[in-house]
Amino acid sequence: MSHAHCPICGKPAAPEHQPFCSARCADVDLHRWLSGRYVVAGASEPDDTDEGDG
Repeated sequence: MSHAHCPICGKPAAPEHQPFCSARCADVDLHRWLSGRYVVAGASEPDDTDEGDG
């Protein structure tokens, strides 16, 4: 069975902080999400142009 590694620092993941090794790495990951560093790809939104309004 392979062991998971922390996506932040690469150390072995701790069961109480899965998938991270510590609360610190979990907080680093949360900060990256909240600051906009991570983005989930989705459908693009239409531009707010004046096409057809006239």
